[in-house]
Amino acid sequence: MGLHKIQMPDVGEGITEAEVVGWNVKVGDVVREDDVLAEVMTDKATVEIPSPVDGTVQAITGEVGEMVAVGTVIISLEVEGEGNEAEISAEASAPAPAPEPAPAPAPEPEAAPAPAPKAAAPKAAAVVQKPTVTGKAPAASSRRAEGEKPIASPAVRKRAMEAGVKLAYVQGSGPAGRITHDDLDAYMAGASAPVGGGMASRAPNMSVEEIKVIGLRRKIAERMQDAKSRIPHITYVEEVDVTEVESLREHLNANRKEGQHKLTILPFIMKAMVVALRDYPKLSSHYDDGNDLLYQYGAAHIGMAAQTPGGLMVPVIKHAETHDIWGLAAESKRLADAARDGSITRDELTGSTITISSLGKMGGIVSTPVINSPEVAIVGVNKVMTQPVYKDGGFVPRKIMNLSSSFDHRIVDGWDAAEFIQRIRGLLENPATLFMEG
Repeated sequence: MGLHKIQMPDVGEGITEAEVVGWNVKVGDVVREDDVLAEVMTDKATVEIPSPVDGTVQAITGEVGEMVAVGTVIISLEVEGEGNEAEISAEASAPAPAPEPAPAPAPEPEAAPAPAPKAAAPKAAAVVQKPTVTGKAPAASSRRAEGEKPIASPAVRKRAMEAGVKLAYVQGSGPAGRITHDDLDAYMAGASAPVGGGMASRAPNMSVEEIKVIGLRRKIAERMQDAKSRIPHITYVEEVDVTEVESLREHLNANRKEGQHKLTILPFIMKAMVVALRDYPKLSSHYDDGNDLLYQYGAAHIGMAAQTPGGLMVPVIKHAETHDIWGLAAESKRLADAARDGSITRDELTGSTITISSLGKMGGIVSTPVINSPEVAIVGVNKVMTQPVYKDGGFVPRKIMNLSSSFDHRIVDGWDAAEFIQRIRGLLENPATLFMEG
């Protein structure tokens, strides 16, 4: 018998460490080749680490939420034969070659935090996008230990996801705690059972749950804190009369065939942004404050902030200047769907030069969006409301929407920020000009 040691993989692109976000095995478990042992996250990807051999888990290194350096042995398996312990030890004792200096090229546009899938790792590392909708939370004693992944078949996992049940709360009755269909049925029946009636008073709830911030949520927290602490934001709010563009949108949608996607107001706003950027190209930029360099891009790569079951993601419409309104609508829907179902690629989550943020009907009246660093501008879209507007001697109902936008005050002056948004406003209030601008 020997030991086969598995190291934290090097996924490339200069990544030096990764965060452990989940263990699928524990000491003593028997594993087969290609079984997924753990999940780790870098700034660029979420990666599954498969087992390259059959064996029994002897040791595990790294708690959930812990950052582990690339090359560190994280799992040791007892295997038939000699294993690779001698080989790993030899690699660890070998002197590291001196790195060759390389010139620093202009950086590629980089997007907001997201567990951008499709990074490489041993044995075809795969992307995992986990829904976080949960059912009724049970007592703490019935929940699995942090980092312990529930064992269930793909069919059970699919049912649980469709039902909005988090399997971490479901107790399994099968071998090694495997969750069966009966276990899932029993949990859902308990979660939906009616509580006894009456008007009995309740004792105050004094419970406090300690939740470790890990994975994507920690990446989002880091990026948001960095943006707010380093970037002096200036927020500019402008009222826009979208009555005409809404009328045009409804007319265009009425002529769409069944099954064809319909327009929202976002593609019109994106088109207006593209046109306005021709006059204000500085707004499509990245600021490298460490080297006092501004990278101004001729292209308009529009990031669109999207809420997904896994958290905030920012898919990117590359070269938005090449799309018409229908093209922007189609690409927006495709990317949003891919972000929500977990099929989106890393390339589709990187490269934005300016971002648009919208909560749709929940958009509120005013917002203060956080800049997607290293960009210098973000356009926030608030909800459309019908309001009385004094026009031609009387009050008439008009559809009004606010644009709440933030700018990096180190690069963008208040006057330029106002002019940029006013240009977008003019295009939206006279939507025919969007088609004339090309």
